[in-house]
Amino acid sequence: MFDSLEEICKVEENSGIPFWKLVQLDDCRERDITEEESFETMKKMYMAMKESALNYDGKIKSNSGLVGGEAALLREYLDNGNPLIGPFMGRVMELALRVAEGNACMKRIVAAPTAGSCGVVPAVFLATQEARDFSDEKMTEALFVAAGVGSVIAARASLSGAEGGCQAEIGAASAMAAAGLTYLLGGKGRQSANAAALALKNLLGLACDPVAGLVEVPCVKRNVCGALNAASSAELTMAGISSVIPADEVFDAMSAIGKGMSSKIRESGLGGVAATPTGKKIREGL
Repeated sequence: MFDSLEEICKVEENSGIPFWKLVQLDDCRERDITEEESFETMKKMYMAMKESALNYDGKIKSNSGLVGGEAALLREYLDNGNPLIGPFMGRVMELALRVAEGNACMKRIVAAPTAGSCGVVPAVFLATQEARDFSDEKMTEALFVAAGVGSVIAARASLSGAEGGCQAEIGAASAMAAAGLTYLLGGKGRQSANAAALALKNLLGLACDPVAGLVEVPCVKRNVCGALNAASSAELTMAGISSVIPADEVFDAMSAIGKGMSSKIRESGLGGVAATPTGKKIREGL
């Protein structure tokens, strides 16, 4: 398994094998399966992401009553209000809410890389496929790029909010989505790595502070932030704007920050917004 994006980029440049294919071949070696089996598994994950967004029901709420209906409210505003944001970013926001709300309402989702950050990658990918009419096969290739970034983050840092704070969940998901989107926009591996670095740098130090210990508040809306951050990081990259700090070093910085975080802001529900008067009142009420 790769533990460095720099390594993947160098192999791509020296061999001519695309970033996504190198990740897929690594998956084949690790799980002892064929390329066809690997691709089909990843494609099924992408189709499940589509399903999670399609099956959104704006009329239901989570058991706590804290989450539900937000994506429907946003769609109403985008269609009938006077939004400043454009159609693509508006759709990204809506899809992030759809999938993240679905998780809180016990719908089927893909942990990408976690349940709490499940809306980021699908929002960016599905909106892009709608806008550019990419095939499901092309989207699956992009998902391999995202997975490659996620696996390196897992190897060098963490994907767990309990271990690294929400930077390890929403931050990692945003980096993954940014890398995959950059591939879809025509970027090579090094550009995908740059986009991942830009995205994660923006979210370093993000606390994991779920109110009442539930993956609902502020988690669902953070998926929107992570998705928009991913899209902007990919666009910055395609404009030729580089991250001064390489991706692998950003991942290492995330690891160090996570280790230095108080346990109160690492998914314990004891710090951050969970410890505010309103947060405590909600916890006591539940």
